[in-house]
Amino acid sequence: MISVIIPTYKEPEVLDICLKSAIDGQTYNNQIIVVVDGFYEVNREVLDKYKDHIQILDLEENAGLCRATNLGVYNAEFDKILIVNDDNVFPKHWDKKLIESYREGACITPNQIEPSPSMFRQFKIENLGRDPLTFDLNAFWTYEEKIKEHRLEPSGSTLPIFMSKTDYLRVGGWDESYPGAWVVDWDFFLKCALSGMKMLRTYACHFYHFVSVGTEATPEEKQNKVIKEQACHEYFKYKWGQYAKHNPINNSKLL
Repeated sequence: MISVIIPTYKEPEVLDICLKSAIDGQTYNNQIIVVVDGFYEVNREVLDKYKDHIQILDLEENAGLCRATNLGVYNAEFDKILIVNDDNVFPKHWDKKLIESYREGACITPNQIEPSPSMFRQFKIENLGRDPLTFDLNAFWTYEEKIKEHRLEPSGSTLPIFMSKTDYLRVGGWDESYPGAWVVDWDFFLKCALSGMKMLRTYACHFYHFVSVGTEATPEEKQNKVIKEQACHEYFKYKWGQYAKHNPINNSKLL
């Protein structure tokens, strides 16, 4: 079985469809950990709705995505872990498909479906809904079953992340020193690759990703977001000696 870690902030609409798909789509009785990174009251109705099927880790205050993800992993009961953003939708039999794709010493990426063209050329582009209100879960499950194929290739290094908890801890997890959540995932994938792990992508399993569905921000919040993103890129350069780079062919982050 799998321990699923879903950090969430204050987007209850996407969290709702995320949890529904995870619970209704699973084959086994997995551990599903929802890490509430502040704003519990905003998410309370959704969390109460699925309380019999999930474990809730309430951070009480906003600790940031990196801290929330790491704490979620620390609470994982199983060695196989899956880290998923709350704006993802799970395919049918996601756990069975992932377990069949599992390889020791690998960081495995289930492929994604997005409604708009992506910088990641491996993603399947199909508009099945740009937000939870226009999304049809059953239609997605039917579509995903049609396009799945039993194929692994060395082009991982994107979310979601499926791997061993032991390997996650061995490479140090997500670096909480970053001033925000930008390029931290690239930092993590770089550490995995440098440690000798295989960075694989499976097409036996596709998650849907709404993309840019989030809380409305004030002009001041938007400006602060830009500043924090720039600071994250600068911190990556401070840490690794150069800015984050991306190989579009295999998604490698190797320097």
